[in-house]
Amino acid sequence: MKESPMICFCFNYTEADIVKDVEENGISLIMGKIKTAKQSGQCQCISKNPQGK
Repeated sequence: MKESPMICFCFNYTEADIVKDVEENGISLIMGKIKTAKQSGQCQCISKNPQGK
């Protein structure tokens, strides 16, 4: 089975996690969690994402 691409390196969410979240909730609650965490300074994309984004 092919591994799902990583979407959020800070919080370890994959594409499959986002798809499942939308299927279960009709929208992605994960995206809201990521946005809230970024706004509160919990984002570490520069150090955790291999592309530095």
